[in-house]
Amino acid sequence: MSYRRRRGARIRPYTFTGGRTRSRHPLMVQTLVSTADPGTEPPNNLMPESQNIYRLCREARSVAEIAAELKIPLGVTQVLLSDLADQGLVYIHPTITGHSPSENQVLERALRGLERLFQ
Repeated sequence: MSYRRRRGARIRPYTFTGGRTRSRHPLMVQTLVSTADPGTEPPNNLMPESQNIYRLCREARSVAEIAAELKIPLGVTQVLLSDLADQGLVYIHPTITGHSPSENQVLERALRGLERLFQ
């Protein structure tokens, strides 16, 4: 990938984020992300890593899949995805966290269903 080696010198991945280590959006490893408009090419003003993320997100993918596919650390991937979301280029799909009563109900129903399958 483009961050691996440039003219023999190793570039630290966190230079892509300006040293930022936290994303502005809650992005868990299982959070799905997709492009807002899958038929378009990424803007030319994006860094190559962000352009690659944009291309991968033409199909909904998890944050973990994106990081693994591009061999970019998870934290860097989260920050770059957050930046793309701020620009309106990617859509962050809602993720069930189990923190609200309605989400707990969904998780409990799924658990009961799994228990029935394995009895």
